[in-house]
Amino acid sequence: MSNLKDIKGAIFDLDGTLLDSMYIWSEIGLKFLNNEGITPPPGVEDEFVKMSLVQAAEFYIKNYAPDKTVTDIVNSINALIKDFYFEEVVLKPGVKDFLEYLKNKGVKMCVATATDKYMVEKALQRNGIDMYFSEIFTCGTVGAGKDTAVIYDKSLEHLGTDKEHTFVFEDALYAIETANKAGYKIVGISDVSEKADPETVKSYCDYYINDYSEIYKFFE
Repeated sequence: MSNLKDIKGAIFDLDGTLLDSMYIWSEIGLKFLNNEGITPPPGVEDEFVKMSLVQAAEFYIKNYAPDKTVTDIVNSINALIKDFYFEEVVLKPGVKDFLEYLKNKGVKMCVATATDKYMVEKALQRNGIDMYFSEIFTCGTVGAGKDTAVIYDKSLEHLGTDKEHTFVFEDALYAIETANKAGYKIVGISDVSEKADPETVKSYCDYYINDYSEIYKFFE
C-alpha cells in the first residue's frame, strides 16, 4: 500500500468530501420531477446521486420527459441549486486546515466533481479554499460521469504526479469503486448520505476517515 506520508498529488471530490452538500443532491431530483408534475418510483433519488448532470438529464428524458432536451433539464436543475452553492453551502469540518497542511507539504491539488464548474468556483471562493486548487474538472467538461475513470485520468495528467503517489479523496462508493479499479490510491471520507455499509466502502480504500481530524495520524 502506498503510504499517505509520501503523497505528491491529491484529487478531491467536491460534494460530501470538501463540502457538506451531498444531501442537496438526494433531494434535488425529486424536487425537479415534482416541479414537472411527475411522481417517480421510490429510490430514484439514489440513482440520481450516482450520475453527472448530463447523465441525469438523459435518464429523465428517457423515463419521464421525452419532450425535454438535456440543456433544458441541466439548466432547470442548476437553477434549483444555484443559490445553495452561491450562498449557503459550507465546508466539512477540518477541510481548510487539511488543505493548508497539504499545501505546506508541496502537494499538488485539483477538484474532480459532477457539479457544474461555475457553481463549484463560487462555493470554493466563498468558503476561502479556491486558492488550493490548480484546476476544477467536472463530469460535464470531461464528457463522462464517475462510472468511468476519465475525470481522474484527466486530473492526474494535469497534476503531473505519478499515480502511485496521487490520492483520490472521495465519499461515494460508486466513485470509489471506479477509482479503485483504475488503480488509484484512495482516501475514503465518511458522509451521512452514503447508504452503503462502511465496511464495504473501506474495502475499496487505502485509508478511511470519519472526519479530517483523523487523517493526520497517517502522516506520523
